[in-house]
Amino acid sequence: MTFREKIWYFIATGAGTGEAPLLSGTFGTLAGIPLWIVFFDIGWPLYLLSTIALFFIGVVAAAWAENHFGKKDAGQIVIDEVVGYLLTMLFVPFTLKACIAGFVLFRFFDIVKIFPARRIDKKMGGGWGVMLDDVFAGIYACIAMHILLYIGYL
Repeated sequence: MTFREKIWYFIATGAGTGEAPLLSGTFGTLAGIPLWIVFFDIGWPLYLLSTIALFFIGVVAAAWAENHFGKKDAGQIVIDEVVGYLLTMLFVPFTLKACIAGFVLFRFFDIVKIFPARRIDKKMGGGWGVMLDDVFAGIYACIAMHILLYIGYL
């Protein structure tokens, strides 16, 4: 692999977490936690801007990785889980309870794939398809997180 390919591989696989033999999406989501910690400290405008930038980088990385692995939405591609988790945690206070709740909620919505996530997952190809279903899972999980905050659970 060239140096450039190694960079795309590193991004697409969530720093290699996508290579986990089982539950690669779960490990990919875990890779989002250190980024949440870093992004949380830079303030919400840069957090949001960084997450949006990572989404677009993820579209390119996921498209490259699909070609590299020779499979649509290969299990090793977890940059979508990283971005989905970051979206889940937008405007959420920095606590261990929130970290765990966000993880569980994002994984739930990522697996269940509520409309339009399932349709995107089935119909849309390439890097956009890989990334967008997890964006919707992250948005749904973020809404759930804010409901939990509102009712005083978090």
